[in-house]
Amino acid sequence: MGPVIESHGLTHEYPDGTTAIRDVTLAIEAGERVAVIGANGSGKSTLQLALGGLVDASSGTVTYFGETTDAEAVRDRLGVLLQDPDDYLFNTTVREDLEYGPSQLGMPRQAADRRIDRLADRLGLKGLLDQPPFRLSGGEKQRAAVASVLTFDPDVLLLDEPFGAVDDRYRERIRELMTAHEGTVVLFTPSPDLVPEVADRVILVGQNGSVVADGSVREVLTNGSLLREHGLRPPTTVRLFDGVVEPEEIPLTVSDAREFLTREVR
Repeated sequence: MGPVIESHGLTHEYPDGTTAIRDVTLAIEAGERVAVIGANGSGKSTLQLALGGLVDASSGTVTYFGETTDAEAVRDRLGVLLQDPDDYLFNTTVREDLEYGPSQLGMPRQAADRRIDRLADRLGLKGLLDQPPFRLSGGEKQRAAVASVLTFDPDVLLLDEPFGAVDDRYRERIRELMTAHEGTVVLFTPSPDLVPEVADRVILVGQNGSVVADGSVREVLTNGSLLREHGLRPPTTVRLFDGVVEPEEIPLTVSDAREFLTREVR
């Protein structure tokens, strides 16, 4: 089985001539958990749109599931969460927004209702389903947008900053839903701290819109000089332990750091 998404020489220029992404060649395999990181303005969101088939490439190609370069032909297999949740909330009620994807794909009503109820319960939306989306807070909109992408259980999730405006409790629940997803997950974020909890591979987009690193979470996130060169700070735990222990021993998460310190104290 080949990659679920593969790009070759992918470049996108805005009408004013600004190059947002430049010559991006990558392959995302089925079942992978990938984080695409980069500073604000590096082109991450444009890369997500291009990989999701929502903007046309100026040059280069994107192939889906080894079958086609036409994203519309596999739209039901791609779950694309844009940065602004209002892009997903356009119906009269939250419930109608969550029903939209399954209804477009012909999912049986009972199956759709069960899935919507489960997601609404998990993301704290049960009491909001009959509310108009414009009445929701920023965090509530974000949770509703995440739910709307998950309702039709796509093979590939392309998620641009799904944790934005969400408090710690629901951030953890979104992370758990991402981890439990049986397909492929690609997270686009400017926050390296989030990455070790959800990904096993990191793609770093430089400030010129090109891929400057593609490797394991440890390989990329412990390279502090590379991250700083491209406008990012290493994760908090990496900054705390850098120079104290060898790179291969640096804890990448808070829980890893706790375990490390507990062992050292003992």
